[in-house]
Amino acid sequence: MIPITYNIRSLLGRRATTGAAIFGIALVVFVLSSALMLGEGIRKTLAMTGADDRAIVLRKGADGELSSGIEQANIAVIGAAPGVKTDAGGPMVVGEVVLVVAMKKLGGDGTGVSNVSIRGTPDSVWSFRPNAKVIEGKKPSPGSNEVVVGARVFGNFAELSQMNGTFELKKNRPVKIVGIFEDGGSSFESEVWGDLDTVRQAFGREGSVSAVRAQLVSVSAFDDFEEVVESDKRLGLDAMRESDFYKDQGQDTGSFITVLGSVISFFFAAGAIIGAMITMYASVAHRQKEIGTLRALGFPRRTILASFLLESTIIAILGGVIGTVGSMAMSTAKFSMMNQASWSEIVFSFTPTGMTVGVALIVSGVMGLVGGFLPAVQAARMQPVQAMRD
Repeated sequence: MIPITYNIRSLLGRRATTGAAIFGIALVVFVLSSALMLGEGIRKTLAMTGADDRAIVLRKGADGELSSGIEQANIAVIGAAPGVKTDAGGPMVVGEVVLVVAMKKLGGDGTGVSNVSIRGTPDSVWSFRPNAKVIEGKKPSPGSNEVVVGARVFGNFAELSQMNGTFELKKNRPVKIVGIFEDGGSSFESEVWGDLDTVRQAFGREGSVSAVRAQLVSVSAFDDFEEVVESDKRLGLDAMRESDFYKDQGQDTGSFITVLGSVISFFFAAGAIIGAMITMYASVAHRQKEIGTLRALGFPRRTILASFLLESTIIAILGGVIGTVGSMAMSTAKFSMMNQASWSEIVFSFTPTGMTVGVALIVSGVMGLVGGFLPAVQAARMQPVQAMRD
């Protein structure tokens, strides 16, 4: 077996071409890793929003809160279903209305517009969602025109960039920003929360809500709850675990980002493979006498082949490591885009996982093997006498 030090000395002797090949593969891996982290970030943000022991009820056939509508009177019916947890105030259920408002995004050329989710909530929402905390300002007063803004969208839009500032839900329907809230990194942090009746009146949705959420006594209580809620055909309602609902909401957008990034990486990878191949062909051309000497010393063709494949793989793995480490720096950045399920802006972080790192390094190794295969075959096929003479 040819010593690995031979390959390393060869790579160090060709710093420029080796560095160019490493950079090309690092760029591919950076794009691929970032896309995988982005897709995982969307799924994680939405998964954090839902809970297994909480149910969400929508109108039958609705695929999201925007397209759903439930009469106010049915909230009490849902609260009376088996498995619903109760406290001093009665059944722990909340009916909310969800709408979107187009707002001007800050940054860029200043011409961007995107939708922001407006959630009308009852005052009991703060006890229903104990993770939601106001970090600046105060909670909206019941029945008022006050709203609180999620920490992830505050400052991203012209209308949501100033405490005690105002914006219009609709024409002549102004509301005042009195606080900023967090909810453990969930998608709720990309929303604006206001009083239920204020939001309903602004959009003419009096007497109805978009969805009803119920806190269950346990995870196992969902089946009985679902059966009772869906069995009454007059209500026309569907029940889901809240965790399953948000996983479905993020699936399309997360998959879209992952596929898009993979397609871009594929074309980048083609260029990187060609670069690695050129590097290895140049190496073979400059080392014909060395190859001839190795063959004359008795090293078989398969050993020559393996040695050159190892060399191209080392280049690829180095590029993969650099690209992966570079993509990890993206985990500190926030990214926003339109969620296809809710048609509103959602802000999330790049989320690295062990699978992301593993896929990136495997892809880089494959690029090294593919890019180095033909040059390695050429080196292995050289005749000792001819190689030394040339």
